[in-house]
Amino acid sequence: MATVFDSAASVLAAVGRDLGASDWLTMTQPRIDQFAEATGDHQWIHVDPVRAATGPFGACIAHGYLTQSLASYFLPQIVHYERLAMGVNYGCDKVRFPAPVKVGARIRGHGQVLAAEALKDGGVQATIRVTVEIEDGAKPGCVVDTISRLYFEQ
Repeated sequence: MATVFDSAASVLAAVGRDLGASDWLTMTQPRIDQFAEATGDHQWIHVDPVRAATGPFGACIAHGYLTQSLASYFLPQIVHYERLAMGVNYGCDKVRFPAPVKVGARIRGHGQVLAAEALKDGGVQATIRVTVEIEDGAKPGCVVDTISRLYFEQ
């Protein structure tokens, strides 16, 4: 169940809070292939299952940026904003890819509020770390500190 924030004050008060985890998502070859098509990154470790089977990972792996982009998929499952007038992605900090995400792996996002600061224009800037966990994996597939600017109805 998603953590609910309904005001800038509720976000500011949540610094350090664990937000829990999203549902599991299975990484599929068609998802990887679509990402390769969209980005033009057709490296064999991503899109050639036959060659990748004998490669360093034993299977195709998701692009790191695909894994990172899934933070946008996981975040709405982790956190919900009520009375939000507008939210914008402001950027990311400290992106790392500690382990490859293989085809067939189940992944989920785990959130933690790292920082929040009031903005002069009435909004709040929130930094939420999304750790993309790999089921039964010793290391995550991605750790990214997402930055959002949130504006709540007054």
